[in-house]
Amino acid sequence: MASMAALVSGNWEIAFVALITLVVSIMPVLVAGYAGLVVPRTFITAIVLFVFATLFLGEVLDFYNRFWWWDIALHGGSAVGFGLIGFVAVFMMFQGDRFAAPHIALCFFSMCFAIFIGTVWEVFEFAMDQGFGLNMQKSGLNDTMGDLIVNLVGALLAAAVGYLYLIGRERAFLASLIAEFVERNPRFFGKAQPKRRTDRY
Repeated sequence: MASMAALVSGNWEIAFVALITLVVSIMPVLVAGYAGLVVPRTFITAIVLFVFATLFLGEVLDFYNRFWWWDIALHGGSAVGFGLIGFVAVFMMFQGDRFAAPHIALCFFSMCFAIFIGTVWEVFEFAMDQGFGLNMQKSGLNDTMGDLIVNLVGALLAAAVGYLYLIGRERAFLASLIAEFVERNPRFFGKAQPKRRTDRY
């Protein structure tokens, strides 16, 4: 609806952002359904809230300009989210065996995954600004570097959350999201087990 309204009013930037946001929002659910994964309601709720904050509050209601910290909060939040997704993905490759690799290695992968996604997004913003005359980078280099720094901090936070999960703090902070995902998809995490004192760090 937002995309159609923006097209009618000639606001191409919002229309484009609305379309991209819609695709990005439903893609995880579609991929999960194709792979036979059960996506917890918490994950879906987080995606919906992020889309709402990005599109309607950020673009339509101009929160990006009204609140200087809005873009920082969203970039940081998305980095944490993608970091958790990266952690779950590599943890799934080991079938939930938290002893199959050093904890630091698993957390490092999740951090790299979040940084990669954030970097690709900044390249996308640059391409849209150069190719279609948009202003997704806002203040240019300062905006891009600020986003990358915030993305790094969010990625580090996600790695820390993954580490908490691996050492047995499944209910601590956001680690409960990982625990919920593992519990709802037992066939992908057949080797998941409680933490033992012989864990490798």
